[in-house]
Amino acid sequence: MKNTYRKYLITSKKDKLWGFYVNNLGRNVIKKYENYPSMDHPDQYIFTWDKGRILNEFHLVFITKGEGVFESNATGKIKVSDGDVFLLFPDVWHRYKPKKSTGWTERWVGFSGAIANQFLSNGFFNPDEPIISKCNKPQILNHFNTLFKLFDETTYGYQHLASGICIQLMAELHNIKSGGSNLDDLNSMISHAKGIMYKNINSSINLIEIASNLGISYSKFRIDFKKQTGVSPLQYHLLLKIEKSKELLLNSNKSQKEIAFELGFESDVYYNRLFKRKTGLAPGQFRNISKDIL
Repeated sequence: MKNTYRKYLITSKKDKLWGFYVNNLGRNVIKKYENYPSMDHPDQYIFTWDKGRILNEFHLVFITKGEGVFESNATGKIKVSDGDVFLLFPDVWHRYKPKKSTGWTERWVGFSGAIANQFLSNGFFNPDEPIISKCNKPQILNHFNTLFKLFDETTYGYQHLASGICIQLMAELHNIKSGGSNLDDLNSMISHAKGIMYKNINSSINLIEIASNLGISYSKFRIDFKKQTGVSPLQYHLLLKIEKSKELLLNSNKSQKEIAFELGFESDVYYNRLFKRKTGLAPGQFRNISKDIL
């Protein structure tokens, strides 16, 4: 692996209209007691520790080895070490450097665009919490390696492909950030619970019992489940039933009453009301409109 890899890109109007585009990316191995940062970047990216820097774009910096310090107007000084990612936000003063006695290995990607701005405006990431820890996972490195390969080959439409990879990278980081240190356990638990719900799609379900079997309280189970899926366990189970009922409406001649009974709803009236609330259509309307389209 080369110690240094850098790409600074010329972005077209068409790239910018896409809504998410990469401006630069690279990798640096900073050895012990080596000067940092180097002064051979384009002018808009050069900074010194004394003066710091303000960018007009987002940067994502991933430290895979070593340790150092990060500082911004929003956070003050924070120690960073291997496995940490820190985000640099547009118009926010910042500076960072490796510890002299350790150096560090850094990977970064800089990006802009309306979609990127939504991550900030919608609260998924914010300058007050720029550090995401425990990111030393294979999928994070794979996304960076895929980006390096893509920008080396510069095949047709590579900017658009790169935007998708970067969004995947941001999604992985958000999951790590929101899932915390028990992300793998959380994924396993929620996956297990989903499997139980699907197996019991034709009946009611005891969610308190599921939580107990998973070894946690129902309140924690509900919070963790909603954190990952966006809905409560009960709503998720009902949505499974609605999706299954759509299949039956389209692929069988069963009446709405028969479908409601088969899926364990307390009555066809409740099923009809729930279906309309979730889809905007009554079951009969859904069946007729969908069949007309098909």
